[in-house]
Amino acid sequence: MRLVKYPQKADWPQLLARPTTDTTEIRRRVEPILAAVRTGGDAALKHLTKQFDGVQLTDLQVSETEIEAAAALLPDELKTAIQTARSNIFAFHESQLHPPAMIETIPGVVCWRKSVGIEKVGLYIPGGTAPLFSTVLMLGVPAQLAGCREVVLCTPTNRAGGVHPAILYAAQLVGIRTIFKVGGAQAIAAMTYGTETIPKVYKIFGPGNAYVTVAKQLVSQEGVAIDMPAGPSEVAVYADDSANPDFVAADLLSQAEHGTDSQVILVTESETLIQKVQQAINRQLPALPRRDIAAKALENSIFFLVETPAQAIELLNEYAAEHLILAVENAEQVAEKITNAGSVFLGHYTPEAAGDYASGTNHTLPTNAYARAYSGVSVDSFVKKITFQRISPQGLQNIGATVEIMAAAEGLEAHKQAVRLRLEELKSRS
Repeated sequence: MRLVKYPQKADWPQLLARPTTDTTEIRRRVEPILAAVRTGGDAALKHLTKQFDGVQLTDLQVSETEIEAAAALLPDELKTAIQTARSNIFAFHESQLHPPAMIETIPGVVCWRKSVGIEKVGLYIPGGTAPLFSTVLMLGVPAQLAGCREVVLCTPTNRAGGVHPAILYAAQLVGIRTIFKVGGAQAIAAMTYGTETIPKVYKIFGPGNAYVTVAKQLVSQEGVAIDMPAGPSEVAVYADDSANPDFVAADLLSQAEHGTDSQVILVTESETLIQKVQQAINRQLPALPRRDIAAKALENSIFFLVETPAQAIELLNEYAAEHLILAVENAEQVAEKITNAGSVFLGHYTPEAAGDYASGTNHTLPTNAYARAYSGVSVDSFVKKITFQRISPQGLQNIGATVEIMAAAEGLEAHKQAVRLRLEELKSRS
C-alpha cells in the first residue's frame, strides 16, 4: 500500500479516485450478447453457456430434485451457519416494515402511502471463484418480506453443469425455487427480455464482474430497473492508536481479496500505527489462498496520514466508502459525523466480514462514491411506494379554492375546472 502523508485538499479528488477500467471494450463485447439473447432466447443462452463456461446444458432450469438434494451435500455446521445468518438478516429487515400512516392534511382530506412489492424481480448470484450464497440471503430475504410475487434467480453453472449446493440451500430457505443455470451478461439479458424458459422481470439485483455490471447499466436504459450503480468492492478504515494492527490488517485484506480491482484505504493520525499495520499485512498476506488477488488490490490502495480527527472525517466523507470501519476509541461519537458511507462498522470488535455474512445488515451496497446519494439494498428496494388520497365533500370545499388559484396561476384551466364543477355541484345541493 502506498503511503500519502498529510494530503492537501486540492489533491483529494485524484488521490481518492477508484481504480478505473475502460469499459469501452467490455461494452463492445456485451452488446452482441444482449442482442443474441433478445432474439435467440433459450437457444442463445445454451450456446453462450457452451462458449463461455464450456458446459453443454440440456435444461436451463435447476430441477426440484437438484434443489432438494442440495442440503445433503453440505456439512451440518455450514447449514446451521446459513440458518443463523438468515434469521439475523430476516430480523433486521423485518424491522423495516411499517403500516401505512393515514394523515389528514386538512379537515376532510386524508392522504397515505402504501408499500407494494415489485411483482417480478431477478437476482443475479455470482458462482465463479467465490459462489456468493450469502448474497442469496441478502437479496432473497428482503424480497420475501416485501411480498414480491415472482423471484427469479440466475447463477452460473459449474463445469459439471450444476449449481453450488450452498446457493440452492440458501435459496430454499428464502422461498426461491425458480433458479436457472445462466451466468454473465447473458443472464442479465435473459431476465430483461425474457426467454421461452426464463421470465422477464421488472427489476434486477445483484453483484457481478465487469461484464455483468456493464450489462446491468445497458439494460437499465431499456425499461428494466436495477438495484444501484455498482463497481469493485472497497473498504475504508479509520483507526487510532487504540486499534489492534492485526485486526486492521485483516479487515483491509478481507476486502482486498474480493478482486484485483478492489480498493482499501486506511486513514489515521498515527504513523506508528501505519507501520504496524503494514507489518501485519506482510505477515498475514502469504497465508491467504487468494493472496495474489489481494496483493494486486493492495497496489490500488493507500495509507493516509492526516493531522487531525476533523481532517480524517472530512476525508472519509469525501471518499464515501462502501464499507467504513471506525476502529477508534470514540467510535460512537465519530459515527455521528459520518454523512457518506454504505455501511458503518463501529469499534474494534465489529469486522466488516460480520456485515458481509450474518450480523443482519445488507451487504449489497453502493460503491465508487455512490454512497453520497445511494443507500444499500433494503426492503424498500423491493417495493414501490404508492400514494393514496380520499377527499370528502367538506374536504374539497376546504381545499378547492387553493387548487383553483394555483391552477389558474399556471394557466391550466382544465385543472381548475375539475375542482370548480365539483364545488358547483355541492353548492347546488345545499
